[in-house]
Amino acid sequence: MGRLRFLIALWVAKLSIVALKITGHNGTNFPGVIAIKICPQFLRYIGKPKRIIAITGTNGKTTVTNMMIDALALDGRKVVDNRAGSNINTGLATSLIQNCGIGGGCTKEMGIFEIDERSARLIYPYIKPEYMVVTNLSRDSIMRNGHPEYISGILTRYIPESTKLILNADDMICSGVSPENQRVYFGIEKMDGDETECHNLINDFQICPKCHSRLKYEYVRYSHIGRAYCPQCGFKAPEYDYAGHDVDLSDMTIAIRDRNGDVRYRLLNDSVYNIYNVISVVALLSELGYSHRQIQGFLKNIDIVGSRYDEDKVYSYTICRMLAKDKNAFATSRVFDYISGCEGKKEIIIMNSCRGDARTWSENICWMYDCDFELLDNDDIENIVVCGPRGKDYRLRLLMAGIPDEKISYTEDELDAPDKLKLTGSHIYVLYGTDSIQLGKKVADKVKKIIEEREEDRI
Repeated sequence: MGRLRFLIALWVAKLSIVALKITGHNGTNFPGVIAIKICPQFLRYIGKPKRIIAITGTNGKTTVTNMMIDALALDGRKVVDNRAGSNINTGLATSLIQNCGIGGGCTKEMGIFEIDERSARLIYPYIKPEYMVVTNLSRDSIMRNGHPEYISGILTRYIPESTKLILNADDMICSGVSPENQRVYFGIEKMDGDETECHNLINDFQICPKCHSRLKYEYVRYSHIGRAYCPQCGFKAPEYDYAGHDVDLSDMTIAIRDRNGDVRYRLLNDSVYNIYNVISVVALLSELGYSHRQIQGFLKNIDIVGSRYDEDKVYSYTICRMLAKDKNAFATSRVFDYISGCEGKKEIIIMNSCRGDARTWSENICWMYDCDFELLDNDDIENIVVCGPRGKDYRLRLLMAGIPDEKISYTEDELDAPDKLKLTGSHIYVLYGTDSIQLGKKVADKVKKIIEEREEDRI
């Protein structure tokens, strides 16, 4: 009976894919929703690739997954992936449906899946990754993820014992996941600008889990990311198997030392969080058996997906579109820190509200008071435009962070935000949330149009 129900679910789901293509709705997890509704244990029966790699974590998993897919494509590998769908059980089901025959057998040898941390209980009983990268575990939406230690507990409970883990050693919450599993660690050795005390509003790892004394840091990069140790019992961060060091932002390279040598690799972006993403990709590709030379070649020919970061040069201006996760204080603080540290005069459009929640007004704004808006109190930041359903909340938070009122502009409609720019600096940053990726592109396009019209008038 179970097999028959599975086949009915599979065929109905495959028919839905045809219907979606006819109606122009290709990027959706709807086929997986149908399949699992008809057959709740659909993932048990559907054929899987022989080799499965999973990427999870609070931040960076989409970027790392896309980099891995692109790298393997350069090697001629055809993989099953959920790049076009969602990272929960229905998204993985959709990807497998699209890559199987009418009997349910998988047509690909390898699968690369981005997997939502909280979906572990729905996925790992049926899908057993050979390798899993955990990029980091940090504070996310309190309504969705609660606390990173809660998420760590979910992963530890459901990750298969056979899965080899590739973990961020600089994140002590992440590095403690599934302690009985085989593992390797990656991280970045001390960098210029690192300190010994955390100055961010969020620091979720301050107490030794062994003796409950206060932890100290050899160096801390931000929040709880760094090299922690306990002066009382000797508990400390694990040693690196893949050690990033000698970061050179002038030529955009990093050296990574592992058991097979010390090699320089291209960086795809100069933000610290994207440097971590590169190291995690190098570690995973190395574990899969690729040589240093092969990995160097991959990194020379791939880039960060445009929905996460993109920039456009228009006359003397640089327009940067950046994802700043809505309701995620940790991720948005990293974006603010990056912008604050960039050289030159700049303006910012903040529109990273969760528009999906805005329809029912269920968005919890407590995350704004965990987020380091104080990082924007910078003389080089000349104008901050706030807009959208949370525009007034952003304005209040900026005022509380010490930003002068004359530096803050407000408009309700995001598409009117470009009209509030002063165009006195060299960089314009458009920050959008996961629900506003396309809207962010429209706003950036309008900024570009305004600049072009202004410069043409001058000529």
